[in-house]
Amino acid sequence: MKAVRINLMKPKQIYTYIKILAIIGLLLSVYLLWQQFFRPAFQPCTINSFINCDAVISGPVAKTFGIPTPLYGLVGYTVIYLATILKQKKLLLGAAAFGLLFCLGIGYIELVQLRVICPICIGCQVIMIIIFALAIKLHKLK
Repeated sequence: MKAVRINLMKPKQIYTYIKILAIIGLLLSVYLLWQQFFRPAFQPCTINSFINCDAVISGPVAKTFGIPTPLYGLVGYTVIYLATILKQKKLLLGAAAFGLLFCLGIGYIELVQLRVICPICIGCQVIMIIIFALAIKLHKLK
């Protein structure tokens, strides 16, 4: 399998990768929001006391400024997706930067204060790091 080289990618490819990542991020956000609102009996994300999404969706990070935290992800990934469709590099970079800072803040609270790892949250954070890197690359291209 051939490795994707970010330096050789064309803008169209970068936009496509970001769209795919944004859709995955949307799905993860919807899943967390569904978990938070409906609290189903089966929770595949809750493995033990350390690897535990339940601690995140019902604990101190469940809401940010009174709004369900997964909703920020849903809105953020939607903005990123729309920015790629409209080819708005500045909006894309701004949304990715905000998303990255937001994810890092949530990650800090999870790891340092709550001492838990939420696999879905980690997935969202990795996606946002990649989107941010691609948005920077895209912004540098003319």
